[in-house]
Amino acid sequence: MTAPVSISLTVNGERIEAHVLPRLNLADFLREHLKLTGTHVGCEHGVCGACTVRVGGEIVRSCLMLAVQVNGAAIETIEGLSDSGEIADLQAAFRDRNALQCGFCTPGMLMAAQDLLRENGKPTREEIREHLSGNYCRCTGYHAIIDAVENAALARTEPQA
Repeated sequence: MTAPVSISLTVNGERIEAHVLPRLNLADFLREHLKLTGTHVGCEHGVCGACTVRVGGEIVRSCLMLAVQVNGAAIETIEGLSDSGEIADLQAAFRDRNALQCGFCTPGMLMAAQDLLRENGKPTREEIREHLSGNYCRCTGYHAIIDAVENAALARTEPQA
């Protein structure tokens, strides 16, 4: 089956209609067709986490999904989370704790970190480490990233004056 297939989905709140080849993965669809280049492609085997996006509210590896599999689904990318302000505090914590370095892993790390903080508002360092263990970073040694997520979690749970 090599003929393009029609798909309809919502990406970052916008309705998208497209014709895609059945073998096109979601990461390449987002990057090449929609120009949402914050979704990075690293290993193309689902182990590095650079391609992490939300599908129906759950984080997934977009390099392991075909675009045709998300027909009818709601997709959120790092651009959507950033533009909405949902992760502004997390982005600031990454900046403040020097958890960015080269930045290649950052979008996937932010997606995974936000997923954790949505599930568990007060994670321990070990829980943060465990939740982010599926995302590779070759620059920071992870300590700064764990510090940043911990700082964002604490700031979110502290009473506002």
